[in-house]
Amino acid sequence: MLAPTLAPAARLLDTGPCGGQDEASGCYRDRAVRHQEVLDVSRSRAQRLPLAYRAVAFLLRPLLLLVTRRDWRGVESLPAQGGCVVSPNHVSYADPLVFAHFLYDSGRPPYFLAKDSLFRIPLVGVILKRAGQIPVYRNTAGAAGAYRAAVAAVGAGKAVAIFPEGTITRDPDLWPMRGKTGAARVALETQCPLIPVAQWGAQDILEPYGRRLRLLPRKTIRMSAGPAVDLSDLYGLPIDARVLRIATDRLMDRITAQLAELRGEPAPPERFDPSARGGIEAAGVADPGEIPDVGEIPDVGELAEPTSPDAEDERP
Repeated sequence: MLAPTLAPAARLLDTGPCGGQDEASGCYRDRAVRHQEVLDVSRSRAQRLPLAYRAVAFLLRPLLLLVTRRDWRGVESLPAQGGCVVSPNHVSYADPLVFAHFLYDSGRPPYFLAKDSLFRIPLVGVILKRAGQIPVYRNTAGAAGAYRAAVAAVGAGKAVAIFPEGTITRDPDLWPMRGKTGAARVALETQCPLIPVAQWGAQDILEPYGRRLRLLPRKTIRMSAGPAVDLSDLYGLPIDARVLRIATDRLMDRITAQLAELRGEPAPPERFDPSARGGIEAAGVADPGEIPDVGEIPDVGELAEPTSPDAEDERP
């Protein structure tokens, strides 16, 4: 019962900036440290966060420090300032919690796209709105507003978090599956850095599509941020289906390579494609459970109004 209760709060998590070091176990692997000016910027940014954002962080940070160990790498790849899109793989409903923990402790408090149903939950909706999170009205006339809001957030210098798979991976071994184009679309539109992040460990806290928390013994959460995906050769081209697919495949290739390093094993030669396998997404079946799933962040690529007739993505 605790998992559905904690899930909506995942979108709001932040923690005091600590540069990515595990205060309890010292398992921080990446020895590159940001210079003092960057730390000053991080502290200043934290002080400017909405009160609701900081309040939820104050409540959740002790819990995450208690139940997780942290192996965080590549923090220096996150831009110290300016708008960016940060995109991780997706293995658990607990991902937004641990991913937000990583981002803000690294100096970049995240802003997520949240399904509009979450904003209708008493109290939760008020907190989400006051914390500056972005509602997504899927399959409605207002759906394109989420895309415009994400672009505006990047323009305002925020770190926008988008899970490019759109839902928890269906790959049996939890490797990243075929990505959707939302993250690439926002990055190309704004020409902002698109940062790939591999994560591993949240599935040990809450198994994929599961509802039962396993908090003890403490789980190690591994994160690896890589340098921005190079999309410069695509700037200035029409943002159509072909360009979006090229950009998205580059992003997923980088995430997969970083995840292989974290897991210490080679990735499969072919990426899992649920539409080709006739899986749940291809059949149009909703995810299990009646509780709104904050782990499944809608793909803004599906929500945006295409810039040309060719810009519709071939969606499962």
